[in-house]
Amino acid sequence: MKAAVVPAVSSSWQIKDVPQPQLGPGQVLVKMQASGICYTDVHQTLGHLPGPFPRILGHEPVGEIVAVAPDVTTRKIGDRVGSAWIQATCGRCEWCQRGRKMFCPYMKGTGGDAQGGHAEYMPMNADATYLIPDNVSYEQAAPIFCAGYTVYSGLRWADPQPHERVAVLGIGGLGHLAIQYAKAAGFETIAVSHSPDKDKMIRGLGADEIVRDGKGLAAAGGADVILSTSNSTKSMVDSIQGLHPDGRLVTMGADAEPLSISLMDLIAKRIQIIGSQQNGPEYLYEALDYVALGKVKAIVETYPLAEAAKAYQRVAEGKARFRAVLTM
Repeated sequence: MKAAVVPAVSSSWQIKDVPQPQLGPGQVLVKMQASGICYTDVHQTLGHLPGPFPRILGHEPVGEIVAVAPDVTTRKIGDRVGSAWIQATCGRCEWCQRGRKMFCPYMKGTGGDAQGGHAEYMPMNADATYLIPDNVSYEQAAPIFCAGYTVYSGLRWADPQPHERVAVLGIGGLGHLAIQYAKAAGFETIAVSHSPDKDKMIRGLGADEIVRDGKGLAAAGGADVILSTSNSTKSMVDSIQGLHPDGRLVTMGADAEPLSISLMDLIAKRIQIIGSQQNGPEYLYEALDYVALGKVKAIVETYPLAEAAKAYQRVAEGKARFRAVLTM
């Protein structure tokens, strides 16, 4: 089969012929239809995250099941499925038994320890697959398995209450989805964007207001929850100016620079800094359902698998608007 292979750390992606994967116990074989490229793919390519080389990345994989292992009863040939970051866990540690698989020390990540979706076929553990609603296209479904899942999960974990306001910091691959999810969930939503050229698009996504920074957010009445999808620590710290007392800053973007904030903000305003990832399968179900209901739509650029290297470069250089998806 054809696959986009990363031969070594910091090397260019190459389209290669590799053996078609064989099914193990509990697995299904998926003929890939689409696979989203996430900025995490850049970190993996550059060796910032652990994992073997050569490697096939891609943790937003979706497609159709074409074979199932004999012991699989929950999935069948023809099912439209996708898989998220967690591909397998030990099932025995405290965190697995608590239902918090994301903390399993033996977790195998899709596109990390396990083969990813940037290929014509991908083996998936059946219990790591999720059914895609019939009216959601593969190109729309793929970004939800990481980007959409991540931001919606962060929103749910922050637990905004009726009458609270939600701000989204950074309107890019994650942020453009975060605005839509916050609006779909019924919250007044403010976009914190440094780019005036995006204003018309941001309004079209449903933002009630647009501000440029934390000071502007405060002047606009502030927010109870800030969904930080920015990779800039400086912007995260700045946004706290606009956070209400008992407010929550939910960090989902990553930066090498440490996050340093005023203790007076923490104590006097009783704010919370919440790290968030993909916090549970029910949130992925809901994230996909909002897409099926037509309330959330990913803005994607699509590329054939043969142009994977080109698509990767656009993501690495921050030029993709807003999600890049490989199609097979």
